[in-house]
Amino acid sequence: MKTIGLVGGTGWISTVEYYRIINEETNRRLGGLEFARCALYSVNFGDIQRFNEKHETEGIFSIMLNAARKLETAGVDCILLCANTMHMHADRVEKEISVPLIHIAKTTGAEISKKNIKKVGLLGTRPTMELDFYTKKLAEAGITALVPDKDERIFIQRTIDTELLRGVFLPESRKRFVEIMQKLRSQGAEGVVLGCTEIPLLIKEEDVDFPLFNTTVIHSMAAVDFALND
Repeated sequence: MKTIGLVGGTGWISTVEYYRIINEETNRRLGGLEFARCALYSVNFGDIQRFNEKHETEGIFSIMLNAARKLETAGVDCILLCANTMHMHADRVEKEISVPLIHIAKTTGAEISKKNIKKVGLLGTRPTMELDFYTKKLAEAGITALVPDKDERIFIQRTIDTELLRGVFLPESRKRFVEIMQKLRSQGAEGVVLGCTEIPLLIKEEDVDFPLFNTTVIHSMAAVDFALND
């Protein structure tokens, strides 16, 4: 069994989900008292937020690279950045380390392709929806991503910052998210990517009648595949 390295804390609430899913899936596959070999480096999200406020993306890159290097020193066999948004730095981080980085958008694209879906809606932070680091990876898998309108993107970001990252999940926010997803569906999306690892804590499969792609689960499963593949 290989050791999985998790760069977490972005935010910690979804990092807990990574740890739970990875260990439950490892045990499901191996049985008994077998669980995952993991090393977790959890960053202070406040440091990231301060860099965000000053639009200093290099500072955030430095945090991600430092965390990945510390995990590498600890002897992990792969690295996961436990947030979709942090993957704006994934390609650069991977070039600076000697172990594989399992990319959340690549694994999500592969999962979407399994269902023969070519067009999806994408919900996430504003950088995930508005920059091309994520949609380009989906496009490489032959998948087109539709994003919400600007006012809706602002609402989603505000909800992530003021509610989801703090563990607050309000029915009225869930209702608005569902409305936004249904609008993307009416524009041709065959399913929706929950492209922020906190969003699946608010939105569940039973809330809609179309495919949802839970990136936390998809990314975690890819890590288990890697760890158990001899």
